[in-house]
Amino acid sequence: MFGFFDYGKYVVLNGVLQLILYTKEKNAILFTYPPEGSFTSTGLVVSSKLPRFSDEYTLTIDSADPKSISAGKSVQFTKSVTQWFTKDGVLVEGLFWKDVEALIKDYAKEEPKKKK
Repeated sequence: MFGFFDYGKYVVLNGVLQLILYTKEKNAILFTYPPEGSFTSTGLVVSSKLPRFSDEYTLTIDSADPKSISAGKSVQFTKSVTQWFTKDGVLVEGLFWKDVEALIKDYAKEEPKKKK
């Protein structure tokens, strides 16, 4: 019935994709290109991490090419997710976005690295 679909190839391809995700992308949730007309030549990588059985959430903004002259310094925050929820378990989105915006401003004010 599914003669065109080889399950062995599917498993191998999935394994390769998982390996790429694990080694290259790590915890990345967003990759960007530099804005048009920008002096920087590198985009950003936004990554997040919430370890199992922990309430400590880490959000990181880093340059997509950390070795670039125009790469900014990596910034991150780690906070308990309980700070963004009400006692009834409802996410207060504004509190989360306030922390994210502060992280973005922190990244934007960093000076690009100097090449040694």
